[in-house]
Amino acid sequence: MAWGRSQNQSAQEPFILLGFPGPLGLHVGLFVLFLLMYVLAVAGNLAIIGLVGAHPRLRTPMYFFLCHLAFLEVWFTTACVPKALATLASRRGAISPAGCAAQMYFVFSLGCTEYFLLAAMAYDRYLAICRPLRYGSVMTPGLCARLALGCWLCGFSAIAVPAALIARLSFCGARVINHFFCDIAPWIALSCSDTRVVELASFGIAFCVILGSCSVTLLSYACIIATVVRIPAGEGRCRAFSTCSSHLTVVLVWYGSTIFLHVRTSAESSLDLTKAVTVLNTAVTPVLNPFIYTLRNREVREALWGWVQGK
Repeated sequence: MAWGRSQNQSAQEPFILLGFPGPLGLHVGLFVLFLLMYVLAVAGNLAIIGLVGAHPRLRTPMYFFLCHLAFLEVWFTTACVPKALATLASRRGAISPAGCAAQMYFVFSLGCTEYFLLAAMAYDRYLAICRPLRYGSVMTPGLCARLALGCWLCGFSAIAVPAALIARLSFCGARVINHFFCDIAPWIALSCSDTRVVELASFGIAFCVILGSCSVTLLSYACIIATVVRIPAGEGRCRAFSTCSSHLTVVLVWYGSTIFLHVRTSAESSLDLTKAVTVLNTAVTPVLNPFIYTLRNREVREALWGWVQGK
């Protein structure tokens, strides 16, 4: 009985998020930086959603998916940054096992959903540029809704198996996670169980999600580039490329960081470097996306300027 109570108590012991070790000055600077990025990310993405909803001319498939991406970015950064802010402010990163599991599940589910959304947006741009005469009849509101729903369902289903396997792990030593949120790799590194199945499942899911979405995106852009180069040089070519340049910029930033983070077979490799790169796609990228779409998209700039002027 005493052993059973001890085992149950051990299972309920909190994890400690190490965050960013260092002096108080470093914590204050990081707190201000993270808070600023979080406010900008939430405000910028909500502004895009409000802008598209307020202007009928922006109610097209491209901006429909952009609204889903902006909504996702709000929740993606919210799943990570507030806990990091609390850790920096209190210098105590305690989090319950259930809270840690929930954070991990939502962060990676939202991350998978973003892969699928970016692939759906690439397919939308392919139809708009390569099949313009059929675009209106193919990319109907019903298809847009089904694609968006499929992205969310696939994203949240993909992480279910690794999450279930990770929840079964046991921990016998220190519960200090070398990260500012409950990432899979440092969590696995703490387990005293056999983690080979968990690592293999996590790697397999990451590989399938990234490979599948990347294949759709690359194939779409290969067709787009082949079509654009056949357009006579001039305004027509610039207009065709401008419709997908913002999306392509976001794709390059997102894939560049997340491929490094998640396509790894070793849970022990480069945890400190992983923590640094994670800041890019959990805090910086959600800030950049609204600016990328507003500064590089003429329709959004015009709608935003009209909104500022009260038109």
